[in-house]
Amino acid sequence: MSKVPARLGGTQSHDIAKSDLLAEFMATGWAPSPLDGPTLDGPTSAEVVPYARARREKLSAMYPGVRLVIPAGSFKVRSNDTDYKFRAHTAYAWLTGISATDCVPDSVLILDPTKNGHESLLFIHPRSPRDTNEFHSDRRHGEFWIGRRLALEEAEKRYGISVRHIDTLDSFLENTIDTLTVRGEDRVVDSLVEKHKKRETRLLEVLSELRIIKDKYEINEIQKAVDVTLRGFNDMVRAFPAATSVRRGERIIESAFYGRARLEGNELGYDTIAAAGSHACVLHWMNNDGDVLPGDLILIDAGVEVESMYTADITRTIPINGKFSVPQRKIYMLVYQAQRAGIAAVKPGAPWTAFHDAAMAVLAKGLEELGVLPGTAEESLHKDKGFHRRWTIHSTGHMLGMDVHDCGQARKENYREGVLEAGMILTVEPGLYIQPDDLLFPIEYRGIGVRIEDDILVTKSGAQVMSRALPSHPDEVEVWVANLLR
Repeated sequence: MSKVPARLGGTQSHDIAKSDLLAEFMATGWAPSPLDGPTLDGPTSAEVVPYARARREKLSAMYPGVRLVIPAGSFKVRSNDTDYKFRAHTAYAWLTGISATDCVPDSVLILDPTKNGHESLLFIHPRSPRDTNEFHSDRRHGEFWIGRRLALEEAEKRYGISVRHIDTLDSFLENTIDTLTVRGEDRVVDSLVEKHKKRETRLLEVLSELRIIKDKYEINEIQKAVDVTLRGFNDMVRAFPAATSVRRGERIIESAFYGRARLEGNELGYDTIAAAGSHACVLHWMNNDGDVLPGDLILIDAGVEVESMYTADITRTIPINGKFSVPQRKIYMLVYQAQRAGIAAVKPGAPWTAFHDAAMAVLAKGLEELGVLPGTAEESLHKDKGFHRRWTIHSTGHMLGMDVHDCGQARKENYREGVLEAGMILTVEPGLYIQPDDLLFPIEYRGIGVRIEDDILVTKSGAQVMSRALPSHPDEVEVWVANLLR
């Protein structure tokens, strides 16, 4: 049998070697330290358990007789012996319900076929036993280095899945049962599971498409992420005076939001865009090294990922001194009206493209009135022209969930070419971006970039704006900023 590749990568650090006597001494004198819950009877069952079980049952029904292997993924080396912070693969997190704090690198979920469906088996690297050197010498898994993990029985009780030690995975996968995996996430799993390229591609599509309609738990978690993100936006506005007082003030704004994300959530859902002045015309501006100047606008696109790994995705464009200039307000109102039209088009049964088309119609008409289109708005809206998209190059929205651009492997007929259904969560985010060197616009408009983005739940009757508590009308934005800066 070929040698199984090691899960660990990177380069060892030059630690001072420990003597055998020290290792023996380290194994002695430790009191029991079970994980106590509110009842002092270990961890309680997580709220997500019945929802995660239902998700696995849906997947199971689609693959009778097939073993499904869903890895959490491994550490990714940032530099030498330093890893990036671990985030589990979305499919693993969605099917297990395991929180970001409890996710352990190299874990693997297996749905093993039975006569009546599948048995769920979770292989993890449990907490470090005190009778080995791991707890004090292993930089990636040792408890002295990275903190306490769940023991096997604790993980089983918390997440309602049969749990086994990761060391037994290799022998478990050695038999020749028909098996599919999410490939490219775990080198050991990849080496042990025969490759089925087309079928594994289809598995990725299925795992995305099953997430298109959110369950009650997911909707509540995304609302939590939205609510924390709104508080983060308040923090950023309060930081405006500090940001204007230093060079690279965009990083003051970015830092204010990161503090809120870490305080109330797990992490950022994605790198924050804090784009002041003409940086707002760079769609994914993440250098955040520009100055924040009174009189400019700042476009902030930010979202908090909560412990369940669901994220918000919200954008506001805000006058740094609290007041829109006449040209700024004109562009802003055009985007605002486009977003209102887009949100109004969100309803079950409507084509996915309906909200994009509605927003584009408003933007094209406004650009015609500004005199920059080579023809009429009606002409520009023809697919073979699209001149208005010079100033609004991106789509008007996307699915939202555990991934900020959720359900990314779904087939186009179930996404962009599909219809809206109750339970979907998406963004509506039109924008206009007038580059500083765009000679088609008068000089007073050049360098203005505006995007307004909200998170929308498709309901049985229409749309619910989950982020509606954050002001977006320009008059309300000015009052909001003034109140926070008093």
